[in-house]
Amino acid sequence: MRRIAFVIYEGFHPIDLVGPHEIFQYAHRLTGGYDCRVVAPVAGPVRTHSGLPVYASYGVGDLEPDGIDTLLVVGGLGVDEARHDRALVDWVTAAGRGTRRLTSVCSGTLLLAATGLIDGCRVTTHWARERQLLEEHPELTVDCDPIFIRDGRVWTSAGVTAAMDLALALVEEDHGRDIAHAVAQEMVMFLRRPGSQSQFSVPLWSEQPASDPIRSAVAAVNSDPGARHTIGDLAGTAGLSPRHLQRRFTAEVGVPPAAYVERVRVEAARRALAESDEPVEAMARRLGFGTGETLRRVFQRRLGVPPSDYRDRFRALKEYA
Repeated sequence: MRRIAFVIYEGFHPIDLVGPHEIFQYAHRLTGGYDCRVVAPVAGPVRTHSGLPVYASYGVGDLEPDGIDTLLVVGGLGVDEARHDRALVDWVTAAGRGTRRLTSVCSGTLLLAATGLIDGCRVTTHWARERQLLEEHPELTVDCDPIFIRDGRVWTSAGVTAAMDLALALVEEDHGRDIAHAVAQEMVMFLRRPGSQSQFSVPLWSEQPASDPIRSAVAAVNSDPGARHTIGDLAGTAGLSPRHLQRRFTAEVGVPPAAYVERVRVEAARRALAESDEPVEAMARRLGFGTGETLRRVFQRRLGVPPSDYRDRFRALKEYA
């Protein structure tokens, strides 16, 4: 029985707790493998930053820090005060020294950093906290592109729903892909976004098209990045002339069609490099780059590294696909 301790505090983000907690509970029903405990500075009702009260069964004075398998520190607006709570930080430090896994969600990385236990580690957090983490903790290597990162026994994730991807990865490490898949099915989740997926996914961070013709062109690119997506092809999909498509697409999405297609293809290639051993040449053809050399040039220009180095970087993290 692995004990999972969730650390919360006044002003935490409720989904950072509830999402991972439910994943471990679903996995427990299938395996009998988890004992979930919620601990706060003081036992009792704890108010989230949205006002929702959550009951913590344990305070730091009630739960021994020994015997915890995985420590998960949640994030939220209240972390800035919580990381100066000496009793809380001392308990997290004592518990974290002996855990098999030390994990955080969102801005919970700031509370972990206050313990000194993750000095020298490569970590992530919610993109909005990147500058703060960089400025206040130069001892860390901060990378806010991936949705979660594993560095040895330290696992950190971006905010909110990324916490569920992290929890699924932890379940998969413990019980294998089939159990993680069963949990994802039960929770109607995508199994699972790899940690290498960017917080800044192209569809999410691009301007949203205002008209149906441009929405249809964008959807065609997102659904099949490797298909032919010339101006003529996209114009046909949108029912516009190529010149009209070029003008309206750029105005509504913020970038020309060719640039958008390239960004979507790069994102697809990043996922493929992190998740598979597919040869670069085959990947380049499948995703519409044409040749491996073209893919290498685009990667170097956009990411500053060739595809082979990008793949090695995520192989070194020993992520579970």
